[in-house]
Amino acid sequence: MTPRSCFVLIALLALFATPARTAERPVVVELFTSQGCYSCPPAEALLTELVVQRRDVLALEFHVDYWDSLVYGGSSWKDPFSDPAFTQRQRHYAQTILGRPSIYTPQMVFDGRREAVGSRRSDVLDVIRRLQRDRASEPKLVVTRDGDDLQVSLDGVPAQPAALWFVTFLRQHRTDVKGGENRGKVLVNTHVVRSLRSLASWSGGPLDVRTEATLESGHDCAVLLQANDQGPILAAARCPAT
Repeated sequence: MTPRSCFVLIALLALFATPARTAERPVVVELFTSQGCYSCPPAEALLTELVVQRRDVLALEFHVDYWDSLVYGGSSWKDPFSDPAFTQRQRHYAQTILGRPSIYTPQMVFDGRREAVGSRRSDVLDVIRRLQRDRASEPKLVVTRDGDDLQVSLDGVPAQPAALWFVTFLRQHRTDVKGGENRGKVLVNTHVVRSLRSLASWSGGPLDVRTEATLESGHDCAVLLQANDQGPILAAARCPAT
């Protein structure tokens, strides 16, 4: 093999190698919802639209548990995806963003900084647009995959101490609701969060973390860098495909 042909081969291998995730980071949209909430399906439909049409958005559905005990028309419905930890996450946002303890559904939270009623399409799109326009230079998460393991590193320096979070979510699920306010409906939920766990903390210096990322069928994952005490989200990246 000549030196020139060797160079061409190396270039081709580099071209087709799995790239690191260094693209401009997406706006993280967290929808707090429940299958027991009559006004939530339009917000869930909007979230599905964001998932399908917007690569510049990382949309996640967090199902809260405070609708599970509601009796409507003689029946109730326990959301199979509800988690009290997600309710607590929403309560914390209510304090930091709105300065009050009351919470509601459907609510969307954007980058841990702003919020809007999740079914108000124009408001949702406007907040996303404003966050993209006003975003200063931010660090980027670089996520690569080696089989069932993820390697996460940081390109840039966060403005404040932060925690690295690993989130898994179900890509989509259809549910035949048999009780409560949505009785008789078939609900489609997209990017339904199933777990959220801490990977590491950052307070200075390099960040280089390796974690197992074995996923169930139909699931995907993402990594978030969020300021301590559930502050603003400073960086985010989807997991590379298997």
